[in-house]
Amino acid sequence: MGRYENKFKIFLDEERKIIDKKLSQALKNRKPESLYEPGYYIIEGGGKRLRPLLVLMAVKAVGGKLNNAYNAAAAVELLHNFTLVHDDIMDNADKRRNILAIHKKYDTSTAILAGDSLLSVAYEYLLKDCNGTAKKILGAFTKSLIEVCEGQSLDKEFELREAVTIEEYIIMVRKKTAAMMEMCCTTGAIIGGGEEKEVKSLANFGKNIGIAFQIQDDLLDIIGNENDFGKLVGGDLVEGKKTFLFLRALEISKGTDKDKLLEVIKNKGIKPKEIQSYKNLYKKLNILKDAENEIKHYTNLALKSIKKLKNEKYREYFTLLADSLIKRRK
Repeated sequence: MGRYENKFKIFLDEERKIIDKKLSQALKNRKPESLYEPGYYIIEGGGKRLRPLLVLMAVKAVGGKLNNAYNAAAAVELLHNFTLVHDDIMDNADKRRNILAIHKKYDTSTAILAGDSLLSVAYEYLLKDCNGTAKKILGAFTKSLIEVCEGQSLDKEFELREAVTIEEYIIMVRKKTAAMMEMCCTTGAIIGGGEEKEVKSLANFGKNIGIAFQIQDDLLDIIGNENDFGKLVGGDLVEGKKTFLFLRALEISKGTDKDKLLEVIKNKGIKPKEIQSYKNLYKKLNILKDAENEIKHYTNLALKSIKKLKNEKYREYFTLLADSLIKRRK
Protein backbone atom coordinates (compact mmCIF):
# COMPACT_ATOMS: atom_id res chain seq x y z
CA MET A 1 0.00 0.00 0.00
CA GLY A 2 2.90 2.33 0.79
CA ARG A 3 3.86 2.89 -2.82
CA TYR A 4 0.47 4.48 -3.52
CA GLU A 5 0.26 6.67 -0.44
CA ASN A 6 1.93 9.79 -1.87
CA LYS A 7 0.10 9.44 -5.18
CA PHE A 8 -3.18 9.16 -3.28
CA LYS A 9 -2.49 12.35 -1.32
CA ILE A 10 -1.63 14.20 -4.53
CA PHE A 11 -4.82 12.86 -6.14
CA LEU A 12 -6.94 14.10 -3.21
CA ASP A 13 -5.32 17.56 -3.19
CA GLU A 14 -5.63 18.03 -6.94
CA GLU A 15 -9.19 16.77 -7.20
CA ARG A 16 -10.40 18.79 -4.19
CA LYS A 17 -9.15 21.96 -5.90
CA ILE A 18 -11.05 21.08 -9.07
CA ILE A 19 -14.20 20.23 -7.10
CA ASP A 20 -13.98 23.47 -5.10
CA LYS A 21 -13.67 25.49 -8.30
CA LYS A 22 -16.63 23.68 -9.85
CA LEU A 23 -18.75 24.28 -6.74
CA SER A 24 -17.84 27.95 -6.68
CA GLN A 25 -18.86 28.28 -10.33
CA ALA A 26 -22.14 26.52 -9.61
CA LEU A 27 -23.36 29.23 -7.22
CA LYS A 28 -21.30 32.37 -7.87
CA ASN A 29 -22.92 35.37 -9.59
CA ARG A 30 -26.40 33.80 -9.64
CA LYS A 31 -29.37 36.05 -9.02
CA PRO A 32 -31.06 36.86 -6.75
CA GLU A 33 -28.18 37.14 -4.30
CA SER A 34 -30.60 36.73 -1.40
CA LEU A 35 -31.18 33.13 -2.54
CA TYR A 36 -27.73 32.02 -3.69
CA GLU A 37 -25.32 33.95 -1.43
CA PRO A 38 -26.22 31.89 1.69
CA GLY A 39 -25.67 28.67 -0.27
CA TYR A 40 -22.35 29.99 -1.52
CA TYR A 41 -21.45 30.82 2.09
CA ILE A 42 -21.90 27.23 3.27
CA ILE A 43 -20.11 25.75 0.25
CA GLU A 44 -17.16 28.11 0.72
CA GLY A 45 -17.05 27.04 4.38
CA GLY A 46 -15.10 23.99 3.24
CA GLY A 47 -15.51 20.35 4.09
CA LYS A 48 -13.76 17.07 3.35
CA ARG A 49 -15.40 16.77 -0.11
CA LEU A 50 -15.57 13.04 0.63
CA ARG A 51 -18.66 12.37 -1.46
CA PRO A 52 -17.46 13.95 -4.72
CA LEU A 53 -14.11 12.21 -4.23
CA LEU A 54 -15.96 8.88 -4.00
CA VAL A 55 -17.60 9.64 -7.34
CA LEU A 56 -14.26 10.40 -8.99
CA MET A 57 -12.48 7.41 -7.47
CA ALA A 58 -15.27 5.09 -8.62
CA VAL A 59 -14.99 6.50 -12.15
CA LYS A 60 -11.28 5.72 -12.29
CA ALA A 61 -11.67 2.34 -10.56
CA VAL A 62 -13.70 1.07 -13.54
CA GLY A 63 -11.48 2.69 -16.16
CA GLY A 64 -13.49 5.86 -16.88
CA LYS A 65 -12.41 9.46 -17.46
CA LEU A 66 -12.56 12.07 -14.71
CA ASN A 67 -13.61 14.83 -17.11
CA ASN A 68 -16.90 13.02 -17.63
CA ALA A 69 -17.80 13.20 -13.95
CA TYR A 70 -16.88 16.58 -12.46
CA ASN A 71 -20.41 17.96 -12.73
CA ALA A 72 -21.82 14.85 -11.07
CA ALA A 73 -19.16 15.15 -8.35
CA ALA A 74 -20.25 18.75 -7.72
CA ALA A 75 -23.88 17.62 -7.69
CA VAL A 76 -23.42 15.14 -4.85
CA GLU A 77 -21.62 17.75 -2.75
CA LEU A 78 -24.44 20.22 -3.36
CA LEU A 79 -26.93 17.53 -2.33
CA HIS A 80 -24.89 16.79 0.80
CA ASN A 81 -24.83 20.46 1.79
CA PHE A 82 -28.58 20.71 1.23
CA THR A 83 -29.03 18.00 3.87
CA LEU A 84 -26.60 19.72 6.26
CA VAL A 85 -28.42 23.05 6.07
CA HIS A 86 -31.74 21.41 6.91
CA ASP A 87 -30.19 19.14 9.58
CA ASP A 88 -28.72 22.18 11.36
CA ILE A 89 -32.13 23.85 11.44
CA MET A 90 -33.79 20.71 12.82
CA ASP A 91 -31.04 20.22 15.42
CA ASN A 92 -30.87 23.94 16.22
CA ALA A 93 -27.09 23.73 15.76
CA ASP A 94 -25.09 26.94 16.16
CA LYS A 95 -22.03 25.99 14.12
CA ARG A 96 -21.01 23.95 11.12
CA ARG A 97 -17.31 23.53 10.21
CA ASN A 98 -16.39 26.16 12.80
CA ILE A 99 -18.54 28.86 11.17
CA LEU A 100 -22.08 29.95 11.99
CA ALA A 101 -24.77 27.68 10.60
CA ILE A 102 -26.79 29.37 7.84
CA HIS A 103 -29.93 29.80 9.96
CA LYS A 104 -27.80 31.53 12.63
CA LYS A 105 -25.94 33.82 10.22
CA TYR A 106 -29.10 34.73 8.30
CA ASP A 107 -32.45 33.38 9.53
CA THR A 108 -34.43 30.14 9.34
CA SER A 109 -36.54 31.07 6.31
CA THR A 110 -33.45 32.08 4.33
CA ALA A 111 -31.70 28.84 5.32
CA ILE A 112 -34.62 26.63 4.22
CA LEU A 113 -34.79 28.33 0.83
CA ALA A 114 -30.99 28.28 0.42
CA GLY A 115 -31.02 24.54 1.14
CA ASP A 116 -33.73 24.02 -1.47
CA SER A 117 -31.69 25.98 -4.02
CA LEU A 118 -28.66 23.74 -3.37
CA LEU A 119 -30.79 20.70 -4.17
CA SER A 120 -32.13 22.31 -7.34
CA VAL A 121 -28.67 23.23 -8.62
CA ALA A 122 -27.49 19.71 -7.72
CA TYR A 123 -29.97 18.22 -10.20
CA GLU A 124 -28.99 20.82 -12.80
CA TYR A 125 -25.34 19.77 -12.54
CA LEU A 126 -26.04 16.06 -12.36
CA LEU A 127 -27.91 16.20 -15.68
CA LYS A 128 -24.79 17.62 -17.37
CA ASP A 129 -22.98 14.29 -16.90
CA CYS A 130 -25.87 11.87 -17.45
CA ASN A 131 -25.57 11.36 -21.23
CA GLY A 132 -26.94 7.91 -22.19
CA THR A 133 -27.14 6.71 -18.60
CA ALA A 134 -29.56 9.37 -17.36
CA LYS A 135 -32.21 7.00 -16.05
CA LYS A 136 -29.77 4.94 -13.97
CA ILE A 137 -27.93 7.97 -12.56
CA LEU A 138 -31.05 10.00 -11.82
CA GLY A 139 -32.64 6.90 -10.30
CA ALA A 140 -29.69 6.34 -7.94
CA PHE A 141 -29.49 10.05 -7.04
CA THR A 142 -33.21 10.37 -6.32
CA LYS A 143 -33.34 7.09 -4.38
CA SER A 144 -30.55 8.31 -2.10
CA LEU A 145 -32.37 11.63 -1.53
CA ILE A 146 -35.53 9.77 -0.52
CA GLU A 147 -33.55 7.53 1.83
CA VAL A 148 -31.73 10.48 3.41
CA CYS A 149 -35.10 12.07 4.20
CA GLU A 150 -36.37 8.77 5.60
CA GLY A 151 -33.23 8.38 7.70
CA GLN A 152 -33.48 11.91 9.07
CA SER A 153 -37.13 11.30 9.93
CA LEU A 154 -36.22 8.11 11.80
CA ASP A 155 -33.45 9.98 13.63
CA LYS A 156 -35.94 12.58 14.85
CA GLU A 157 -38.49 9.86 15.65
CA PHE A 158 -35.92 8.03 17.77
CA GLU A 159 -35.50 11.15 19.91
CA LEU A 160 -39.15 10.84 20.94
CA ARG A 161 -39.23 7.09 21.39
CA GLU A 162 -38.15 5.53 24.67
CA ALA A 163 -37.02 2.20 23.18
CA VAL A 164 -34.76 1.96 20.13
CA THR A 165 -32.63 -1.07 19.26
CA ILE A 166 -29.14 -1.02 17.77
CA GLU A 167 -30.59 -2.87 14.76
CA GLU A 168 -33.06 0.01 14.22
CA TYR A 169 -30.21 2.49 14.61
CA ILE A 170 -28.24 0.72 11.84
CA ILE A 171 -31.27 0.90 9.53
CA MET A 172 -31.52 4.64 10.21
CA VAL A 173 -27.81 5.18 9.56
CA ARG A 174 -27.98 3.05 6.43
CA LYS A 175 -30.52 5.54 5.08
CA LYS A 176 -29.36 8.84 6.56
CA THR A 177 -25.62 8.59 5.87
CA ALA A 178 -24.69 5.44 3.99
CA ALA A 179 -27.27 5.75 1.19
CA MET A 180 -25.58 8.87 -0.16
CA MET A 181 -22.10 7.34 -0.09
CA GLU A 182 -23.48 4.25 -1.82
CA MET A 183 -25.02 6.53 -4.46
CA CYS A 184 -21.71 8.38 -4.99
CA CYS A 185 -19.89 5.13 -5.73
CA THR A 186 -22.75 3.87 -7.91
CA THR A 187 -22.91 7.12 -9.90
CA GLY A 188 -19.15 7.18 -10.49
CA ALA A 189 -19.08 3.54 -11.57
CA ILE A 190 -21.96 4.07 -14.02
CA ILE A 191 -20.44 7.23 -15.53
CA GLY A 192 -17.12 5.38 -15.82
CA GLY A 193 -18.79 2.60 -17.80
CA GLY A 194 -18.33 -0.09 -15.15
CA GLU A 195 -19.73 -3.60 -15.48
CA GLU A 196 -22.70 -4.49 -13.31
CA LYS A 197 -20.57 -6.46 -10.83
CA GLU A 198 -18.15 -3.53 -10.53
CA VAL A 199 -21.02 -1.11 -9.88
CA LYS A 200 -22.37 -3.45 -7.20
CA SER A 201 -18.95 -3.90 -5.55
CA LEU A 202 -18.37 -0.16 -5.33
CA ALA A 203 -21.94 0.45 -4.13
CA ASN A 204 -21.36 -2.03 -1.28
CA PHE A 205 -18.15 -0.23 -0.40
CA GLY A 206 -20.03 3.07 -0.17
CA LYS A 207 -22.83 1.57 1.92
CA ASN A 208 -20.58 -0.07 4.50
CA ILE A 209 -18.05 2.74 4.73
CA GLY A 210 -21.01 5.09 5.21
CA ILE A 211 -22.21 3.14 8.25
CA ALA A 212 -18.66 3.09 9.65
CA PHE A 213 -18.38 6.83 8.97
CA GLN A 214 -21.54 7.61 10.96
CA ILE A 215 -20.52 5.51 13.95
CA GLN A 216 -17.16 7.30 13.84
CA ASP A 217 -19.10 10.57 13.87
CA ASP A 218 -20.98 9.36 16.96
CA LEU A 219 -17.66 8.49 18.59
CA LEU A 220 -16.10 11.85 17.71
CA ASP A 221 -19.03 13.56 19.41
CA ILE A 222 -17.59 12.13 22.64
CA ILE A 223 -13.83 12.07 22.08
CA GLY A 224 -13.39 14.89 19.56
CA ASN A 225 -11.79 18.29 19.99
CA GLU A 226 -14.30 21.08 19.40
CA ASN A 227 -11.88 23.10 17.24
CA ASP A 228 -11.25 20.07 15.02
CA PHE A 229 -14.81 18.74 15.11
CA GLY A 230 -16.32 22.10 14.17
CA LYS A 231 -19.29 21.82 16.54
CA LEU A 232 -20.12 21.24 20.20
CA VAL A 233 -18.53 18.02 21.51
CA GLY A 234 -21.21 16.12 23.43
CA GLY A 235 -23.92 17.76 21.35
CA ASP A 236 -25.62 14.43 20.64
CA LEU A 237 -26.16 13.90 24.36
CA VAL A 238 -27.42 17.46 24.80
CA GLU A 239 -29.90 16.86 21.97
CA GLY A 240 -30.91 13.48 23.39
CA LYS A 241 -29.87 11.61 20.25
CA LYS A 242 -29.84 7.83 20.42
CA THR A 243 -26.42 7.19 18.88
CA PHE A 244 -24.64 3.83 18.69
CA LEU A 245 -22.73 4.72 21.86
CA PHE A 246 -25.82 5.67 23.83
CA LEU A 247 -27.79 2.58 22.73
CA ARG A 248 -24.88 0.27 23.46
CA ALA A 249 -24.44 1.84 26.91
CA LEU A 250 -28.15 1.43 27.61
CA GLU A 251 -28.00 -2.19 26.44
CA ILE A 252 -25.23 -3.29 28.83
CA SER A 253 -25.64 -0.95 31.81
CA LYS A 254 -27.21 -1.89 35.13
CA GLY A 255 -28.41 -0.25 38.32
CA THR A 256 -27.61 3.42 38.81
CA ASP A 257 -25.70 3.56 35.49
CA LYS A 258 -28.83 2.51 33.60
CA ASP A 259 -30.93 4.94 35.61
CA LYS A 260 -28.58 7.74 34.63
CA LEU A 261 -28.96 6.86 30.94
CA LEU A 262 -32.72 6.58 31.22
CA GLU A 263 -32.71 10.15 32.57
CA VAL A 264 -31.40 11.30 29.18
CA ILE A 265 -34.48 9.80 27.51
CA LYS A 266 -36.84 11.14 30.16
CA ASN A 267 -35.42 14.69 29.93
CA LYS A 268 -34.92 14.55 26.13
CA GLY A 269 -31.24 15.34 26.54
CA ILE A 270 -28.79 16.65 29.09
CA LYS A 271 -27.33 20.02 30.10
CA PRO A 272 -23.92 20.96 28.65
CA LYS A 273 -22.40 20.92 32.15
CA GLU A 274 -23.30 17.19 32.41
CA ILE A 275 -21.37 16.12 29.29
CA GLN A 276 -18.18 15.14 31.12
CA SER A 277 -20.11 12.97 33.55
CA TYR A 278 -21.60 10.96 30.68
CA LYS A 279 -18.22 10.74 28.96
CA ASN A 280 -16.90 9.14 32.12
CA LEU A 281 -19.79 6.69 32.17
CA TYR A 282 -19.08 5.65 28.58
CA LYS A 283 -15.45 5.05 29.49
CA LYS A 284 -16.45 3.03 32.55
CA LEU A 285 -18.70 0.79 30.41
CA ASN A 286 -15.98 0.44 27.70
CA ILE A 287 -18.37 1.90 25.12
CA LEU A 288 -15.63 3.73 23.21
CA LYS A 289 -13.93 0.41 22.45
CA ASP A 290 -17.25 -1.15 21.41
CA ALA A 291 -17.77 1.72 18.96
CA GLU A 292 -14.24 1.33 17.56
CA ASN A 293 -14.87 -2.40 17.00
CA GLU A 294 -18.14 -1.66 15.19
CA ILE A 295 -16.38 0.89 12.97
CA LYS A 296 -13.71 -1.71 12.10
CA HIS A 297 -16.41 -4.31 11.35
CA TYR A 298 -18.16 -2.16 8.74
CA THR A 299 -14.86 -0.89 7.34
CA ASN A 300 -13.72 -4.49 6.81
CA LEU A 301 -17.01 -5.26 5.03
CA ALA A 302 -16.40 -2.26 2.77
CA LEU A 303 -12.86 -3.38 1.93
CA LYS A 304 -13.97 -6.96 1.32
CA SER A 305 -16.43 -5.76 -1.33
CA ILE A 306 -13.71 -4.17 -3.51
CA LYS A 307 -11.16 -7.00 -3.38
CA LYS A 308 -12.03 -8.13 -6.90
CA LEU A 309 -11.71 -4.72 -8.56
CA LYS A 310 -9.25 -5.06 -11.44
CA ASN A 311 -7.60 -1.67 -11.00
CA GLU A 312 -5.01 -2.26 -8.27
CA LYS A 313 -4.10 1.41 -7.91
CA TYR A 314 -7.64 2.60 -7.21
CA ARG A 315 -8.40 -0.46 -5.11
CA GLU A 316 -5.58 0.71 -2.86
CA TYR A 317 -6.85 4.29 -3.05
CA PHE A 318 -10.18 3.10 -1.61
CA THR A 319 -8.29 1.19 1.09
CA LEU A 320 -6.29 4.30 2.00
CA LEU A 321 -9.47 6.36 2.07
CA ALA A 322 -11.17 3.87 4.40
CA ASP A 323 -8.13 3.92 6.68
CA SER A 324 -8.15 7.71 6.82
CA LEU A 325 -11.85 7.81 7.67
CA ILE A 326 -11.58 5.55 10.70
CA LYS A 327 -8.59 7.54 11.97
CA ARG A 328 -10.12 10.98 11.40
CA ARG A 329 -10.66 13.41 14.23
CA LYS A 330 -13.13 15.76 12.54
